[in-house]
Amino acid sequence: MIVVMKHTATEQDIEATAKNIEALGLKAVKIQGTERTVIAAVGEERVAGISSLESCPGVDEVLPIVAPYKLASRELKPEPTTSITGSLVCGNGTVGVIAGPCSIESEEQLMSTARAVKKSGASAIRGGAFKPRTSPYSFQGMKEEGLKLLAQARQETGLAVVTEVVSPDDVELVAEYADVLQIGARNMQNYRLLEAVGKSTRTALLKRGPSATINEWLLAAEYILDGGNQNVILCERGIRTFESHTRFTLPLATVPYVQQKTHLPIIVDPSHGTGHTHLVPAMSRASIAAGADGIIVEVHPNPDKALSDGYQSLTFQQFEETMQSCRTIAEAMQRQLGTF
Repeated sequence: MIVVMKHTATEQDIEATAKNIEALGLKAVKIQGTERTVIAAVGEERVAGISSLESCPGVDEVLPIVAPYKLASRELKPEPTTSITGSLVCGNGTVGVIAGPCSIESEEQLMSTARAVKKSGASAIRGGAFKPRTSPYSFQGMKEEGLKLLAQARQETGLAVVTEVVSPDDVELVAEYADVLQIGARNMQNYRLLEAVGKSTRTALLKRGPSATINEWLLAAEYILDGGNQNVILCERGIRTFESHTRFTLPLATVPYVQQKTHLPIIVDPSHGTGHTHLVPAMSRASIAAGADGIIVEVHPNPDKALSDGYQSLTFQQFEETMQSCRTIAEAMQRQLGTF
């Protein structure tokens, strides 16, 4: 349920209405729009007395939210949300670019990558410190030592840090070092992890699961929003289909479709979405042309020797060339690539 406040509603009116919502056993979430304030009454909407909210001082109207995801829905917040986290901006005409290695392997590897991607105009540095791998024998990441290297890269370059968190128990630790907590595709429906990230003050980047519907993906985002964390970025990284010529199938129609359903910004991962280095530049450009609010790209100083995902990582030169062509696409659409 959405409680739409009048233009003339005072702060006291808004607070009183929120308390009345909570008195009905619902959660009150205030959303400040460009023209007026709305309050989401989240919970069982068939509770007795909900119609009484229409008579609260300052209330204009009370409307139902049809979508199963309440806080993520454009019914609640018609205008798109812009995510701003340090140097990383996604939305409002700015295309954020997150780049870096799949896994952090050494100080030299990460620092050289951070310098190179910043020089090319990236908005944030990515790197896996905790790596969930299909095989237990694969490289699992440098863990806290990797997090410390990410913080070192931020200190030198000024780039915001994006890294994955894989366990609810690790959220507090990762948040000490990272600016953006990435929830990987394997964990999209790890509800305890979603709840833990929902309690964090760090921006959340939620990747779509390889077999998840859009509704399931947006409901996963709802867990984070419902926990109190309102800064959520969605990431389309490809889904599993019958096709085998790419690692996953990257459905770019997701971008405009999701933008009609939710106010949350959406970025695209062309590295995982294709699984082939030679396809990443073209799909990066296509993602921006489709209206994505950002891209997240794997970049490595020597992909042939990478401990993970080298076959889909760009070299420094390839990333520079990709950024040049992406900048042309962004400018043609009257947008800008997210340099800072």
